[in-house]
This record gives sequence, structure tokens and C-alpha cells, in this order.
Amino acid sequence: MVARVDEYLQYRRGLGYALRIEGGMLRSFARYADESGYRGPLTNELSIRWARLPAKAARLYWARRIEVLIGFANYCKVFDARTEIPPRHTFGPAHRRRAPYLYSASQLRSLADEGTDFESVGGFKQYTHATLFGLLACTGMRISEALRLGIADVDLKLGVITVGESKRRRSRLVPIHRTARLRLSDYHARRAGRFPNAAHFFVSQSGNRLPYSTVRSTFRQQTEFLGWTKSGQLPRLHDLRHTFACRVLEKWEHRPAGSEDRIDWLSRYLGHESISDTYWYLTATPALLSAAVRKFKYPKPS
Repeated sequence: MVARVDEYLQYRRGLGYALRIEGGMLRSFARYADESGYRGPLTNELSIRWARLPAKAARLYWARRIEVLIGFANYCKVFDARTEIPPRHTFGPAHRRRAPYLYSASQLRSLADEGTDFESVGGFKQYTHATLFGLLACTGMRISEALRLGIADVDLKLGVITVGESKRRRSRLVPIHRTARLRLSDYHARRAGRFPNAAHFFVSQSGNRLPYSTVRSTFRQQTEFLGWTKSGQLPRLHDLRHTFACRVLEKWEHRPAGSEDRIDWLSRYLGHESISDTYWYLTATPALLSAAVRKFKYPKPS
């Protein structure tokens, strides 16, 4: 099964698909099948058995794993008619919009608080993550985009970040505010002093590219320390992108012309192919609902 998955991924990536997450899931499935001694065509029983791992995971997660297998199963069926295509809705829909955790201005300041101990290993780690969280908050960039940034991608003189071949292999320029440029410049100088030969902009304590697993763990620890996880709704890193989209729209609504003539700007800045992708990030906050009411208010009867 590992050989079949590798062949499938090579074929799909040759067509231009990145398949980063899907590829990892398919390889996990292939190892599970091979290590369990399974031989023969892909069956629904095998697909469902793997999709339900771990047993305590949410059904949405199981549904996503089934969805990933469907494409692979269709590929296998071309070469082996005995292949079974797992039913798409075995565990319900694979995609559901979770209500985002929208951060307040004070919470964003807490995430970007760098502390004062820059020289120690722990202090530099805190400073790195605080700078990274601040960048995500003020640009709405994807965490994967920020972690891939090379030194040359961040032009601190012009205040422009180059995001190369992100989702769907699209590249874009991300202008940043003067205050963000000053913070990034300070981090750049401190990182260069500690790791002069670093290739990536955000680095780990060893000077290598900062791993997502470390960022996710640090983010979870910090939000737990700040007490944000006690409300029942767990904050996510990706919610910084949701928050950015909503706060920018709220700010634009204070303009006499509102935000209608600028929604395309927001879509391009976030790196979306179409405005419909941007709508996924918009939440009916009180400020945006009030703006909508004002726009669609019926005139008083005469």
C-alpha cells in the first residue's frame, strides 16, 4: 500500500497539487495497512477501520480521513476493479465551519508581549513566538506562510513581505504597517546576532526553521496560562486570521463609503482566489451586524 500511495502522490503532485496534509494522512494509512499485514485491493472495511483511529476523535476528523481516501480509491480503481470506494458521508460532512475565537485588542497585545529577557534561551524563544504571533495578528497570514519565510522574503526597508507559492501555489506581496516593520527589524537584528547563518526568518532555539509543532505547543501553553481556555471555546492559531479579517472590515465600516468597495482588497491581501473564500473568515460580530442593519434599514413610513 505504501508503494501505491507514493505512486498516487507523485501523479497528483505532477498535476500541481501540493497535498501536504493529505499526503501525510495517506502515508499514515498506507503504513497502517502494510504493518497490519493487509494484502489485496482497497476495501471499505479497511478504509473505515483506519478512519476511526483514534477511537476518541471527533466524527468530523473521521469524515476528513474518509474524504482523503476517496481520491486515492478512485485512482486505485483504474488499475484494480475490485477496489471499493468508501461512502463519502459515512461519518457525516467532512467540512464544517467552526465558530472562530475572535481575540480582543488586549488579548492580541498579550500574545505579542515579548517580555524583557532576550538573552537567555527561554527568553529568545518567548521573543520569537511573541513576534510571530504579532505578525499573524496584524497581517492575517497563514501560520505555514510565516514559518516558511526566508530572510530575503522580508524586506524591512520597504516594509513588504513576499509570500511565495502558498495555498494553491499562489504568491503575493504583503505590505506591513510601520509598527510591525519596527518590531520585525528588532527581531531580525537579535536573531542575526545569535544565528548569523540562519536561512529562515523565524528560527528555533537551535537556529533552524521553527517547527509548527513547537509553535502550536507554545501557543497552547500561553493561552492556558492566560486563562483563555476556561471559557469552553478553545482559541486556535488560525483564529488570528479570522480576527484580522473581521477587525479590518469593522475598521473600514467607519468610512463614509463603508467596506463594499474594499472587500476585494481584503481578499487579495489574504491570498484568496475569490471573494467567496474570504467570506469564510467573516463572522457576524456586533459591530458588523450594526453596520448591516444601517445599510438595510427600511425608511420610516410617511
